[in-house]
Amino acid sequence: MSLDDNELPRTDEEWRVRLTPEEFHVLREAGTERPWTGEYVDTKTQGVYHCRACGLELFSSDTKFDSHCGWPSFDDAIPGRVKEIEDRSLGMARTEIRCARCDSHLGHVFHGEGFTPKDTRHCVNSVSIKLEPR
Repeated sequence: MSLDDNELPRTDEEWRVRLTPEEFHVLREAGTERPWTGEYVDTKTQGVYHCRACGLELFSSDTKFDSHCGWPSFDDAIPGRVKEIEDRSLGMARTEIRCARCDSHLGHVFHGEGFTPKDTRHCVNSVSIKLEPR
């Protein structure tokens, strides 16, 4: 399921061949799917969520929780698999999360909301991830 580093597309044209237009918009152009429309918003299936672009394991279903925000939420990522980048694109400071291997946009991470004991919410676009059930 996971692409080797030397198999990763290098150009937008190569990514467009591998991804649907919606996947390309979210993963490569940092777009956002509409809330409550993603396939994993309410999923309770046990397994591991992979980057839809390169296949890297990103989140365990054990860390998924119901935040009622319209997107899948995780209170932790697999260590070293998600990188955080400051995002000021909407005139406010947020923290974007990207796949550590292929640099694809996943969503944003928020701290201090009190949803879980870890006090962290990785708010992820369903189109950015793919569940591999246990």
